[in-house]
Amino acid sequence: MKATHSNEDVKAGTDVVLTVTNLGVGFFPDSARRYDVVRGVHLTLRAGQTTALVGESGCGKSITAAALGGPLPRGMVQDEGEIRWAAGVESRPGRGLAYVFQDPGECLNPVFTIRNQIHEVLPTEERGNAEERLVELMRQVGFAEPARVLASYPHQLSGGMQQRAMLAMALAGRPRVLVADEPTTALDVTVQAQILQLLKDLQRQENLAMLLITHNLGVVAAMADYVHVMYAGQIVEAGPASLLQAPRHPYVQGLLRALPRLRGPRQKLQGIEGSVPPLGQRPAGCRFHPRCPVARDICRQREPEWKAVDDQHAVACRAIGADGWE
Repeated sequence: MKATHSNEDVKAGTDVVLTVTNLGVGFFPDSARRYDVVRGVHLTLRAGQTTALVGESGCGKSITAAALGGPLPRGMVQDEGEIRWAAGVESRPGRGLAYVFQDPGECLNPVFTIRNQIHEVLPTEERGNAEERLVELMRQVGFAEPARVLASYPHQLSGGMQQRAMLAMALAGRPRVLVADEPTTALDVTVQAQILQLLKDLQRQENLAMLLITHNLGVVAAMADYVHVMYAGQIVEAGPASLLQAPRHPYVQGLLRALPRLRGPRQKLQGIEGSVPPLGQRPAGCRFHPRCPVARDICRQREPEWKAVDDQHAVACRAIGADGWE
């Protein structure tokens, strides 16, 4: 039985850009202790495809993304697994991979102009005609007045304009993978829609593989080809984005029940009791069992194995349907 949460079989024939196998990140507060931050994560990112990493705050989504090539927080180390790039792809940040974060106002340097900041990440071979390339990038992300924006400081731009400038900076190195970590959280609803459409357009133009990190299931439905749902540092369910229409893991079902709905019959929102366990307090067995409405004794004693729902959809749970208990 196939029991993997890699998306290797999704959209067969699409070029694989980055493969992550059994990724683990540990936190070492001192020489005697290691806390399990992320464990056993598999990802396959393909050109032109968006993979969403979903879950509550504190589940390990951003740490997983940082482990792909960016700096990890102090004390954290990627000490398990393998990150493998396709042949010919440079893996350093800004070339093979680029990041766009949720608060561009915090990421842009307030004492340098947008021109200075994007110029800094241009490949060396493109700095001879830098101005032409900078204007091209500004137009690519939707600025009608490139010269004015390039001469501006971050505080002179709106939140949406700052995020577009961040996207231009990310594209400056001609990456193959774009990591978008909550890219619309700090923006109002109208600007959110514009940025999401821009991400789609840029992905199509550049044939980018995109890793989208979010807790917004509406964004996932609009953007993702494939979904990994993460809880307490582990993936608990993965498959095509259509899995959100009929999820099998109790955690994913709970996330959907907590989602406000504007259409259909009025229903009371149902939250998930409790919270994501912090480092050092993660329970034995299934990490979700203290919050799970259907947990049994075996859930408290043994970690669940992956079960294939079909050839593209898998879940780490001992209860799949009413008769799924081991």
